[in-house]
Amino acid sequence: MQRLYDFLRRHPTWVDGFWAVLLCGIALLDLASAGHRGTGERLLTVPSVIAMGVVIALRRKWTPQMFWLAVGTGVYQLAAGVDVHNGDFGMLVILYTVAASAEVSRRLSRFAFALGLTAAPLYALRFHIDKGNTSDNFFFTLFAVVPFALAWVLGDSLRTRRAYYAQLVERNQRLEKEREAQAKVAVAAERARIARELHDVVAHNVSVMVVQADGAAYVMDVAPEQAKEALQTISGTGRQALAEMRRLLGVLRTGEPQESEDYVPQPDVEQIEVLVEQVRTAGLAVDFAVEGAPRRLPSGVELTAYRIVQEALTNTRKHGGPEAKASVRLVYFDDGLGLLIEDDGRGAAHELYEDGGADGAGHGLIGMRERVGMVGGTLDAGPRPGGGFRISALLPLKKR
Repeated sequence: MQRLYDFLRRHPTWVDGFWAVLLCGIALLDLASAGHRGTGERLLTVPSVIAMGVVIALRRKWTPQMFWLAVGTGVYQLAAGVDVHNGDFGMLVILYTVAASAEVSRRLSRFAFALGLTAAPLYALRFHIDKGNTSDNFFFTLFAVVPFALAWVLGDSLRTRRAYYAQLVERNQRLEKEREAQAKVAVAAERARIARELHDVVAHNVSVMVVQADGAAYVMDVAPEQAKEALQTISGTGRQALAEMRRLLGVLRTGEPQESEDYVPQPDVEQIEVLVEQVRTAGLAVDFAVEGAPRRLPSGVELTAYRIVQEALTNTRKHGGPEAKASVRLVYFDDGLGLLIEDDGRGAAHELYEDGGADGAGHGLIGMRERVGMVGGTLDAGPRPGGGFRISALLPLKKR
């Protein structure tokens, strides 16, 4: 039964064909039993019955064509003097179909409505319907018009509801696509953020480990205790890097920070001093100072400040040379945080500088600019007068 129902839904012409055959059969049987009609009148009626059956059978497949066939059939009946028969019910059906079909223009639909309203008056005039007086004739004609008006109104209402539903479906699909696009953008932004985090973690910590390993190898024979301290620093730095990488990879896997003993909170401004001490331990002389009254800042600003200082000191240690010195200044303003990181090394004068030297075209400075841009700040980086490199950043409390 379900299969039959599905088949009929996919092939509505079969349903219309069934009703067409049924209506034609009823009309022809009624015509055959109508004793008051002569043979000639019956023969003239048969073509109109068959034509209205075709109209009903194909009304959804070729709606405009069937409408004009119905109009032609009506004209034929008026011209040939064929009286109303059961098959004429198809005129109401095609009028409803024209009004309900979205494929039919509004102009044709309104024309069909106007033509439907004239059907009853034309019939009354053609066959000289007389109910006794003028008022009775008028009310009879008006009553005969009502079915045509109702058929059109029902069809037009259905058309309006279908159009509204189609708009809702289209809007829902558009919103779904927009949500998917926004989700993809958010995922891409999160991946870019995690990529920056991984770059900062790996670049800084691995750089410290390499410097300490080189130092340990150099003093292994002459100063075993210093070599032991260097190895301990390597071990601690490696564990810290591993913990941070586990946190970031955990976010990649689940989208949520991992609550475990290896979880490491995101660095903030207070940890910059710890970072400076770690860099000093690695052999780079760093002067650190804080100006203004320290206070809690938005987490995004604090993480950005920490990563900028980390990236700048990593570049100085890698490319500034063995005698390079650096300075870090944090300045608390009323409306933001200022950063100034300078070194007197040779990084700005050599292409070995990670960010491409003075032009700052490499990935490190690009990452800094992206971080600063995300919090609405400004960044200025370039060679320092007298040699070395300078990075200056202003991070506002509120994103611009």
